[in-house]
Amino acid sequence: MREGPDPSVCENCGSRRGDEGPPAAVRRDRDEEGRARNARPRDGLGRPLPYGAEGVERQPEGIVRTPGQTLDEAQQLLDEGKPFHAHEVFEDAWKSSSSDADRALWRAMAQLAVGLTHAARGNLRGAGSLLLRAADGVEPYAARPPYGIDAAGLVAWARALESGLTGDADLSPDRLAPRLRAREAEDPTVAEDPAGPGR
Repeated sequence: MREGPDPSVCENCGSRRGDEGPPAAVRRDRDEEGRARNARPRDGLGRPLPYGAEGVERQPEGIVRTPGQTLDEAQQLLDEGKPFHAHEVFEDAWKSSSSDADRALWRAMAQLAVGLTHAARGNLRGAGSLLLRAADGVEPYAARPPYGIDAAGLVAWARALESGLTGDADLSPDRLAPRLRAREAEDPTVAEDPAGPGR
């Protein structure tokens, strides 16, 4: 009869059980407020780099900006080939919005920037899904675009980009930087609910 393994010895390393000491604490990166936040440097598309590598400065989180500041900063980041960082700016606007109409608009704009991030990283399938979701989210604002956003132009641009996403598509940074605002647009201060007043 064969004896089974000795239960007091680890089958993998051969050390005696009970000799391990206290379990090692898992160390997680934290922000100033104690929330978990990965402190690894990031590249221009938001991908984590090894600790100690030189990365691109991350966007500060939780910044409350005016809609005009949000659009200006996001446009600059898109023009610099940093759609991931533009997404963070839109996400701040989304999270700090006080109206459902604004939240829906900024969420759609964040989805647009994430779609561009996926395209720049080469994830064409994910990019296509997010670009279409963003177009669907911005489209209700096309009749009365808030904050000077070229809603109709962005919808058409996102759908055209999605339909052209193939392995040989031009995904250069300038191709992935749409104009967020119409050239002669007004800059109203509040987004209206695209479903109409009182809805």
